[in-house]
Amino acid sequence: MDAKCSKCSKSIAITDIIESNRGLLSHVDCERPKVLTPEERALIFVYCAGHVVARCPACDISYRYTELATDMVGGSRTNMCPRCHQDLTEAIRAHVFRCPMLPSEVQLRARAVREAAQRLVKESQQLRDNADVLIREAEAALIESRKALHAAMSKRSLN
Repeated sequence: MDAKCSKCSKSIAITDIIESNRGLLSHVDCERPKVLTPEERALIFVYCAGHVVARCPACDISYRYTELATDMVGGSRTNMCPRCHQDLTEAIRAHVFRCPMLPSEVQLRARAVREAAQRLVKESQQLRDNADVLIREAEAALIESRKALHAAMSKRSLN
């Protein structure tokens, strides 16, 4: 069983950007579950504005963050290669976690936040899996109890 977003009820992937509110997981942005977080964008603007943050594998061209395209019509896609429109969000995110311009403490904290979010999703999925097993076991026990009750009632009505 997959962890589900408490806002949109869609599955939450381990790579989705999530938040937790009162123990319920949800996408930060249900329309764009893999979008850069505000914190990731802030790190890019502060530490990476002057250098390349992504390379388009299809075009083999490198881009600074300000050179990337946005889908102005649909409005739901950002961080696209201006030439072929491939989404480069994951490449940018990978850059944030390995950029030598970021102080090591900032890198460690950013990585810790990302790992904590991924751990939350995994644990939520495990809890759902465990709950599913317990529900199946309870259903099986209920069916057996009903069979036993029907058998006992049948014996009693024959006597």
